[in-house]
Amino acid sequence: MRASPGARLVRLTLPLLLLSGAACGRPAAGSPSSNQPLTIDNKGSDTMVNLALAWAEAYQPDHPEVLISVTGCGSGTGLAALINGTVDLANASRRIKPEELVEAKANGIDPMEFVVARDAIAVIVHPDNPVDRLTLEQISDIYSGAVNNWSQVGGDDRPIVRLSRESNSGTYVYFLEQVVRLGKPDDSTLFAPDTLLLPSSQGIAGELAYNVNAIGYDGLGYVTDEMKVIAVGAGAEGPFVLPSVETVNSGAYPVARDLYMYTPGSPKAAVRAYLDWILGPDGQAYVASLGFVPLKP
Repeated sequence: MRASPGARLVRLTLPLLLLSGAACGRPAAGSPSSNQPLTIDNKGSDTMVNLALAWAEAYQPDHPEVLISVTGCGSGTGLAALINGTVDLANASRRIKPEELVEAKANGIDPMEFVVARDAIAVIVHPDNPVDRLTLEQISDIYSGAVNNWSQVGGDDRPIVRLSRESNSGTYVYFLEQVVRLGKPDDSTLFAPDTLLLPSSQGIAGELAYNVNAIGYDGLGYVTDEMKVIAVGAGAEGPFVLPSVETVNSGAYPVARDLYMYTPGSPKAAVRAYLDWILGPDGQAYVASLGFVPLKP
């Protein structure tokens, strides 16, 4: 398992501009000149922010003419910046929505999509929770409020505390559509009203650390040894599979997704070169090291 996301961020030493929390606006890059590096503004998915930072940190030493600014704040925030024409690269842990495409094109922007990595969404509980496996339907029932006690799914007689990312998170959207609604496009099931919406992976990890009744979900790259990962089955007959690089690539793990970068139209030369590096062997080497799933050659 990987180190906590917070520990990864404080070790960065190159001149990356990382804005977090409330400071999610476009950074002031200054007016370009021959003495200033070209800034690539990269914003979006919190799931992808550590990966994006690792890519930027590795890329910049050999490309001093480029300064890569990396900001989190969620997939929805990154895609909104793309639509408004205020970002060069938008990170998203979900695919851009049809209505977002319409809005972008109304603003004269024709987004281009790049799949840059893959991820599994891990279902996680406190280590002292005796439940080891759940079906997709059981997870859906838990998060929709149909199941409210761990004894209903083979656990102790304890109330279930539901943890989720906030609605601007691509992970939230994916989990709602593919797990809570079981991938049914006409299903309107929502998260139970008492679900705790947390702004970050760190928030979910912090709650799970002390609340034995809690259940959460997050990208595989944010799972730590302090969490217990649930094996997930597509049906009651199994198989029940734990998330890993191998089970995502084989298709055995049922809750896996692509991770995206979007550009506002055909990428300019510096952005295109950076994307080519990310999609090549050097960039993909960082994907597995941070707990995500590299693209197959």
